[in-house]
Amino acid sequence: MHIGVIGATGTIGSRVVTEALDRGHRVTAFSRDVARPRAEERRENVTWASVDALDPATIAAVLPGLDVLISGFQPGNAAKDFSDTVARSIADPTVYATAARALLTALASHPRTRLIVIGGAGSLEIEPGVVRADSDELLHESLDQLGLPRDYAAAVRGHRDALNVLRTSNRQWTYFSPAEEIAPGDRTGRFRIGGDQPVLDADGRSRISAEDAAVALIDEAELPRFVQRRFTIGY
Repeated sequence: MHIGVIGATGTIGSRVVTEALDRGHRVTAFSRDVARPRAEERRENVTWASVDALDPATIAAVLPGLDVLISGFQPGNAAKDFSDTVARSIADPTVYATAARALLTALASHPRTRLIVIGGAGSLEIEPGVVRADSDELLHESLDQLGLPRDYAAAVRGHRDALNVLRTSNRQWTYFSPAEEIAPGDRTGRFRIGGDQPVLDADGRSRISAEDAAVALIDEAELPRFVQRRFTIGY
């Protein structure tokens, strides 16, 4: 397959590139950054390019030839400066919905291209009908545990709004909500898959490594199970 990855130098995006290449796929890696990871630069079957994830025209221009476009768009580069991405997300939480609209508009001219959007966990149902993003109290409790400022609640809701934008579309989209706790770690390939509710481990934690998130994303690219749906994973 030919897989495009927006945010290819990010924490999850860079691992998606690696996972796709390791499985023999061809990758076009999109990044705003000029610098590229040395290990990926030496590899075959990867082409680096730039794209404006908020501009439908520039997205549409790179879609020809792609089977799947995986978008890990975030303002800034969280892998290099996490606090900057947090600040940018708080300053303009509408940016995620804007990116979702731009992607869908671009796909109008390439309806066969599948889209997988890497989003947030705050829109998952922690109980039937109870979404953390809809409650200040629940959201602040979660942000406190994760060590994030409470103002980041606006960004969590921004991710939820992006999912709602996708839900209005008849394009071939998939939304991926990672576990609440996600960080670089081991590629185990062993995790459980969920839909609209978080997957909790034996200690009641929602957690996954960025490496295993990449496994799940390329699994979905290879064998679509959640077209026009959201899915999540956890240990």
